Amino acid sequence: MISRRTLLATAGLALPLVSACQPHSAGGVLTACDVHRDGYPTVTAVKWLGEALSKETGGRLSIRSYPSGQLGGEDDTISLAQSGVIDICRANAAALNNAFPLTQVVSMPFVIQNDDHLHRVLDGPIGQEILDGFAARGLIGLASYDAGGRCFYNTQRPIETPKDLHGLKIRVPQSDVFIDAVGAMGANPTPLGFSAVYSSLQSRLIDGAENNWPTFETARHLEVAHYWSQTQHSYSPEFLMMSAKSFGQLSQKDQELVRELAKASVPIMREAWVKTESESRTKALAAGTKVVEVNKAAFKAVCDPVNAKRLNNPDVARLYAVIKAMV
Repeated sequence: MISRRTLLATAGLALPLVSACQPHSAGGVLTACDVHRDGYPTVTAVKWLGEALSKETGGRLSIRSYPSGQLGGEDDTISLAQSGVIDICRANAAALNNAFPLTQVVSMPFVIQNDDHLHRVLDGPIGQEILDGFAARGLIGLASYDAGGRCFYNTQRPIETPKDLHGLKIRVPQSDVFIDAVGAMGANPTPLGFSAVYSSLQSRLIDGAENNWPTFETARHLEVAHYWSQTQHSYSPEFLMMSAKSFGQLSQKDQELVRELAKASVPIMREAWVKTESESRTKALAAGTKVVEVNKAAFKAVCDPVNAKRLNNPDVARLYAVIKAMV
């Protein structure tokens, strides 16, 4: 097994990794990484993809998954994939916002209204344009996965309006979109790696965070943060990407097969997502999580200037207009 230290060291030196995990045009084992635990919908979908790939190629190509952040956080695995050290990574749009501006439009607060709206965006030309945009920086966009509506949770008090966030340190991804949005909503945005959230909540380094039900439950944040506010301020999706270097080592036929099966994994992920989201919410409520309904109009109003700022990019503005018209 390749250790995280070896992978990170290799990527830092920009040297090619020579191992059984490197793909070849004739065959090989592709390495896939995810920060989420085994059994999480994104991990389940990629495992299905690997099984389907092995079946279609008679075992010539397969995928070895490394869930639970074994090979680093999202920023780490994005860099490793760009370097060709690992083959496949899954990252939320939030981790891609700064480097890939087109991803901002599906992360911006209150732009995507619900799961159905998100699916119509991702399954159409806009979704494909975002996936195609990854090629500019060493990645091949394979598929878009759900991540549900992101909401605030905290250790201190119920949050019903933006003024209730004042003075609270809220963990955000390292994305200018999220930093600006959470700041506009009244909190002190605190960029922090996902793996550090639990201990930071426990030690009171931060007062809260924002994410979806499955992450809140499976990462055990519910043990320390007992107030959940149903803001659903962002439906920032997940993107499945492959190293352009690894992809280039595959034959054209295998490239087409990988793309086809990655698209076929989307309904697998969505089915698992619906089930997991419901189960996680039920577990959180049973554990004593207090759900607070919020004044969404008030939150949206303070976020409108945040979105307007992003529209200085003409491509983002173009996609934003189309998405808004699809509501």
